[in-house]
Amino acid sequence: MGGTGGIRYPAAMSEPAPVVSYAQRFRGFLPVVIDVETGGFDSDRDALLEIAAVIIRMDSDGWVHPEPAVSTHVVPFPGANIDPRALEITGIDPTHPFRAALDEKEALDHIFRPIRKAMRAADCQRAILVGHNASFDLGFLNAAIRRTGYKRSPFHLFSCFDTATLAGLAYGQTVLSKAVAAAGFDWNSNEAHSAVYDTEQTARLFCSIVNRWKAMDDVYRNSASANAGVAA
Repeated sequence: MGGTGGIRYPAAMSEPAPVVSYAQRFRGFLPVVIDVETGGFDSDRDALLEIAAVIIRMDSDGWVHPEPAVSTHVVPFPGANIDPRALEITGIDPTHPFRAALDEKEALDHIFRPIRKAMRAADCQRAILVGHNASFDLGFLNAAIRRTGYKRSPFHLFSCFDTATLAGLAYGQTVLSKAVAAAGFDWNSNEAHSAVYDTEQTARLFCSIVNRWKAMDDVYRNSASANAGVAA
């Protein structure tokens, strides 16, 4: 097994395929893992309480790695609904005096600022949300963008990468904890349902799947090249 940063790569017995630029790898998109904790399931009515983001970078050899998480607690928007059952799951106390929450507009600025910087560095046109059951996170993100009148979201409006689907294909698991374990990583149930923890674990899972595909693709390409040489 090779690789760095805690991501496990399948062993490749031949030379890797030529590395494409990051902007080419995902059709101009920069993958960014997002996880939100909320006051319920309705993105228009229920409060956004916490958001975390992990930018995915690609090294010079074409392997992807997670950056450190950026996160913030969020002040519920005026009139927001908060289901007590949701708070039981997340453990969030919206009234805690040391919560250091930001208003939604400030929270979006805090999350989007490093994403824009990473997009420029990678020459990517847009960010694309990566999430586990990604439509949920994208729905709450877009709802906050609409409420605040945010004009320059870095994210694609509706496209996303869903690790529930990707993990089902790669590992036969769609539940985040089981998929993370199937990928060979530890899972701490006591830390789950924190936006930072879930985002970090989803990022590790996404990188593991993308890097697993790269390793297999490298072997396939070199095998095909070697067979073509023999045939010639």
